[in-house]
Amino acid sequence: MKINKKLIKELVDSLEEYKLSELQYSEKDIKIKVARNFTNEDNKIVVSQNSKEIKNEKIETGIEIKSPIIGTAYLAPEPGGKKFVEIGNKIKKGDTVMIVEAMKTMNHVPSTKDGVVKKIVVEDGQPVEYGQTLVILE
Repeated sequence: MKINKKLIKELVDSLEEYKLSELQYSEKDIKIKVARNFTNEDNKIVVSQNSKEIKNEKIETGIEIKSPIIGTAYLAPEPGGKKFVEIGNKIKKGDTVMIVEAMKTMNHVPSTKDGVVKKIVVEDGQPVEYGQTLVILE
């Protein structure tokens, strides 16, 4: 079987363009899976992709508030509403930082510590994974 490098390049480009963590393609007896592998080590994200070189990026350090479930992140209680938190806000342990919707259930994500919002890592309406960092506190 001959490897279709053009197809793999298109899949990798789509992965980056749509900010996906994984993409699969199958046709007859051909199956191609392109995925990102994230590991957090020494404040760096290592992203490796099939037929791509590895790149390192510096990330913010601080207290990470992570998603407790897989779903869609919402920064406000309703479309166009006031956001739960914004960069620079002081928050207390237990304050809602955002909502993650899963199976039509809105799950409030509480802050795990007191702090100041340093960075909001996800965008409104973005799909999130279990354990993915949502907000970073100072």
